[in-house]
Amino acid sequence: MPLSLTVSGQTVYKSLLKKVGWVVVFGFALIGFVLSSGYLALRLGLTKEKGIIDRQDEVFINSAQDADMTSSSKEWARGQEWQTLKSAILKDSETIDRAAKDAGIEPRLLVAILVPEQLRLFHSEREIFKQIFEPLQILGNQNQFSWGIMGLKKETAEEIENHLKDKKSEYYLGLAHEDILDFETADIGQERFQRLTDDKDHYYNYLYAALYLAQIEHQWNAAGYDISNRPEILATLYNIGFVHSEPKANPSSGGSAIEIGGKTYSFGNLAGQFYYSKELVDLFPR
Repeated sequence: MPLSLTVSGQTVYKSLLKKVGWVVVFGFALIGFVLSSGYLALRLGLTKEKGIIDRQDEVFINSAQDADMTSSSKEWARGQEWQTLKSAILKDSETIDRAAKDAGIEPRLLVAILVPEQLRLFHSEREIFKQIFEPLQILGNQNQFSWGIMGLKKETAEEIENHLKDKKSEYYLGLAHEDILDFETADIGQERFQRLTDDKDHYYNYLYAALYLAQIEHQWNAAGYDISNRPEILATLYNIGFVHSEPKANPSSGGSAIEIGGKTYSFGNLAGQFYYSKELVDLFPR
């Protein structure tokens, strides 16, 4: 074979290898960019739904007249979504009571957090609702960005756990609660995930959420503000996270925007509307 052909072939082969190498490097760089972008979006809250803040004159919570209002005039209480949710809540009533008691909060307050979390899912995931949630009369159990029926993020669950042990934390609830979330295995990450995504037993889902509310109440009480009777504020703070919990005299409700029947509710407002409605009041009195 002529020398020139051999050299030419080697040159083409090296050139091809170089191009393949660049493609591989670019591919890994692109994957790294996508993963990094997803992580940053999650950490910065860019994956969350659009949020809104309720106007003060729309926060109806404070009057006895509002407390006596039935929910039949409210869009969220119409339709099969609410009937399905109500049926699923009834199945979990004993578990809800136990978790609320263990955390030291009112059971109805815990249900008030569950209601907007589940109605948001039922109304946004229509196909899944029709195929699974409605026929089986069950709660929606998430396992991606948020976990379980209460929509807890991994980072929030870790914060709740850490606050239980940190005596210097403004969220510290005392010795009685320090060991309530202790793990039984060495694989804490996997055990936590299984706790919060268990579709047969929702106790830990409710317990984590109840402890979150108890920790927020403690923080605000220590600052001189009692919000134990403000379900719309507690629900808002549950929705937006510890980092945004800043005790003050005149907090506003708000949070993620939830579309139901052509009407837009904030997470906090919807929780408050349920809390002060007559829905499930016999089972979970206020």
